[in-house]
Amino acid sequence: MARKRSRSFLIIATVALLGAALTFAFWPRPTSVDIGEVTTAPMMVTIDEEGRTRVQDAYVVSTPVAGRLMRVGVEPGDRVQRHGTVVAQMLPGYPALLDVRSREQARSAVAAAEAALRLARAERKRASADKELADVELTRMRALRPHDAVSEDALDRAVREARATRAALDVAESTIQVRQAELESARAQLMEFNATPTPDAAIDGIDRTGEIPIRAPASGQVLRLIEQSETTLAAGAAIMEIGNVDSDLEVLAELLSTDAVQVAPGDRVLIEKWGGTETLDAVVERVEPRGFTKVSALGVEEQRVNTIIRFADSKAAPAGLGHGFRVEVRVVVWEDNDALIVPSSALFRDGRNWSVFLVEDGIAKLRLVEIGHNNGIQAQVVNGLESGDRVILYPASGLSDGTRVVQRQVH
Repeated sequence: MARKRSRSFLIIATVALLGAALTFAFWPRPTSVDIGEVTTAPMMVTIDEEGRTRVQDAYVVSTPVAGRLMRVGVEPGDRVQRHGTVVAQMLPGYPALLDVRSREQARSAVAAAEAALRLARAERKRASADKELADVELTRMRALRPHDAVSEDALDRAVREARATRAALDVAESTIQVRQAELESARAQLMEFNATPTPDAAIDGIDRTGEIPIRAPASGQVLRLIEQSETTLAAGAAIMEIGNVDSDLEVLAELLSTDAVQVAPGDRVLIEKWGGTETLDAVVERVEPRGFTKVSALGVEEQRVNTIIRFADSKAAPAGLGHGFRVEVRVVVWEDNDALIVPSSALFRDGRNWSVFLVEDGIAKLRLVEIGHNNGIQAQVVNGLESGDRVILYPASGLSDGTRVVQRQVH
């Protein structure tokens, strides 16, 4: 009898222990979650984009005439003064080479000009002889007139003839000058490409008597050299770029068109990751009214809009930035120094509404909230939460209202 009781007791005890173990194993345990807190703090919404610095009024120095550019002596970074510093020198261009037909035509033009000049000189000799004869005749008439040896009419004709011959001589002199100029013009057509300069005007085989100095159009620094070595250039060819980095620096940011509509002139801008440790202050100066298509690195066509940003302190170059430097800009489109903030990771959609799981006494409670601005990290709470409320971050899809939760321990 005692053995039976003892066996029954062991069976009951075993069953009880097994039931307790199963109950402990399958008893609902609190779900481990990450918990954040609703706070009151400054908040801002920004549009972040890469930008590059540039000089607003950069001057491109170009050749005034076609010719031979001498080697440029200035280097990028050299300072220049407006209308004072000679940044380059150039020589007028050589004449174009003539083909056989053009050369023969030019030679014929020279021969014709020489013949016309000889004819003009002969005409001058004849006009000079006529003038001398008329002057002698006039002198004789004036001597005979007081004795009534000649009439008054004859004296008047002699005066007229002397004046006419003087005018003819002046015409002959002018004709000689015209023919001389025509001859020089015809000879210029025959000027050769490798014409030998005069010994007193040649230095190292280069005629430098006609050097044209090119002066800096503005004060500042040489930004880059487009041409440095000696070369032959057409009129208007770019040589270098000059700008004032110290006081004329700005930032160009290409914003997405959907972001650009939220930006207005005067908006505050934060410039970061430019190479220094501090954040530079700037403002939006202009949003251009025309967009353009740009292909992203992933091959996606995007509509971009140029946005011009000026540094808050434009009197000095900010921390040594120069032309064409890369920066990151954050355009502030909204900010509040006393906003009620919830972490964006706590939000999820419940139909068309925003919701969060509020933690109260270890229980997750579903709460609908009204959200204002959201910068992707923090969201402004308009209604539904209070400062100090604890919310679940990154809520799992299986989490439901009334679930027991516990703070996940970070090891």
